[in-house]
Amino acid sequence: MTILEFVVGVAVGLGVAAAVFVTILWTRKEDRARREAESLERVRSEAEAKRREMELAAKDEVLRSREAFEAEQDRIRKEVAEQESQLRRKEDALDRKLETFSRKERFLEGVEQGLSADRKATEERKQELAVLVEEERRTLHSLSGLTQEAAKEMLLKRIDAEVAQEAAEIFQRVTQTARREADDKAKEMLALAIQRCATTVSAEQSVSVVDLPGVEMKGRIIGREGRNIRAFERSTGADLIVDDTPGVVSVSAFDGVRREIAVESLRRLIKDGRIHPARIEELVEEVRAETGARILEHGKQASMEAQVHGLHPKQVELLGRLQYRTSGGSNLLRHSLEVSHLCGLLAGEFGLDVQLARRIGLLHDLGRAVDQEMEGGHAAVGADLARRYNERKEVVDSIGRHHANGEDPTSLYEVLLQAANQAANAKPGASRSGLERFTKRLVRLEEVARAFSGVTAAYAIQAGREIRVIVDPDAVNDALAVKLCRDIARQIERELTYPGEIQVTLLREVRQRKRAKEIRKSSELPVSPIERLRQPVADGEGATGPVA
Repeated sequence: MTILEFVVGVAVGLGVAAAVFVTILWTRKEDRARREAESLERVRSEAEAKRREMELAAKDEVLRSREAFEAEQDRIRKEVAEQESQLRRKEDALDRKLETFSRKERFLEGVEQGLSADRKATEERKQELAVLVEEERRTLHSLSGLTQEAAKEMLLKRIDAEVAQEAAEIFQRVTQTARREADDKAKEMLALAIQRCATTVSAEQSVSVVDLPGVEMKGRIIGREGRNIRAFERSTGADLIVDDTPGVVSVSAFDGVRREIAVESLRRLIKDGRIHPARIEELVEEVRAETGARILEHGKQASMEAQVHGLHPKQVELLGRLQYRTSGGSNLLRHSLEVSHLCGLLAGEFGLDVQLARRIGLLHDLGRAVDQEMEGGHAAVGADLARRYNERKEVVDSIGRHHANGEDPTSLYEVLLQAANQAANAKPGASRSGLERFTKRLVRLEEVARAFSGVTAAYAIQAGREIRVIVDPDAVNDALAVKLCRDIARQIERELTYPGEIQVTLLREVRQRKRAKEIRKSSELPVSPIERLRQPVADGEGATGPVA
């Protein structure tokens, strides 16, 4: 092969290679262009889709905005129409008022014209009357021969007498009318208050009945030779009546608190079954402490029911003690609540302080809770207690004067309290006072006995036919006991008035109490149960040796 052929072959190979390379490049460029065209087409189609979506969203937003705008326009149109309707109604009302005012103005103008004419006529008549009076004065002067000053004085005296008589008649008529209307109004207020505050009437009671589970329980209550019943009566101060009535025992005491303690103690003794003097005294002390707590609870409930707050704790306790006291035919605590409600209702009718009136009504009989322990009537004692516990002057004065008859009241609250108290006591069944007088006599009987030195307690029993006096055995020996019993009987004869006779029973009991405690020697140490089992058995009781 020649060089020329080699060169030609090389050139042809290079041309073919170049053609192939160009073809490959062109093919790659076409593929790239085609891919770019396809990508552009996809982008164009996506852009078109997004454009259509945005157009649809914009159309929806426009539709919603248009609907909202139209709804708002409808609402505004309705409000405008309603306001226009209101304005039209107001214009109509104003037109009617203007027409009314116009008619009134025309009427007033006519009235003013009439008044002007009447004033002019009155002036003319006044001038005519002055002329007539002057002529009459001259005529009277010429006929009577009196001077002008004397005639004037005579005329004034006559006018004074006529005016005084007429004023007296008017005053009497007005006074009678006012008194009649005041009585009617007062009766109406009292009737309304009583109707709104009606309470029941309590019966007089000084005896309570306790049921027994069986006949044999009576014998256990009496005890051997009557020691149980004597211990019970000595501890409670109540009279225990065990008669032939089957299944019941009567407890008699004029003091409601004492009777309540005795009844509750007897019921617990019957339920417990252990009836002996030591158990009786122990149980009575427990019941007495519980009764004190119950009294405090009664006082709290009464103050809450009457809506009276801020009471001293001692006042609350005294209120609770009224639960076991009666006056006439009424329980004193219920009576105080009734008077409190009546005072509040009447104070509301008169425009006074309702809370203060209720407080006065609730505390008005507080002196009855301690009138056995303090000198003076219950009204004075109650006023002293109210003053001691820093009550207002109106409260103290009203309590101290709520039974004052014929005395001028210092405030309207005294009148309200007296009216409410009389209304509460005037209801049917509340006017009996036998038990109250009887109770005062028994209280006085106990006071006479307790006044002697060495006496620790005194209880009037058997409806006042017997008084049991308990003395301190360290202060009174057997010889002095006889003399003291006789002195008490003589003092009762001098100070009290009573039918029949009163038996004085003086009790002097000496008790010695010692406590027996278990005392061990120093060598005797406590032995546990296990050690006791491990100890050898004693001779004659089995084999010796430790127990396995």
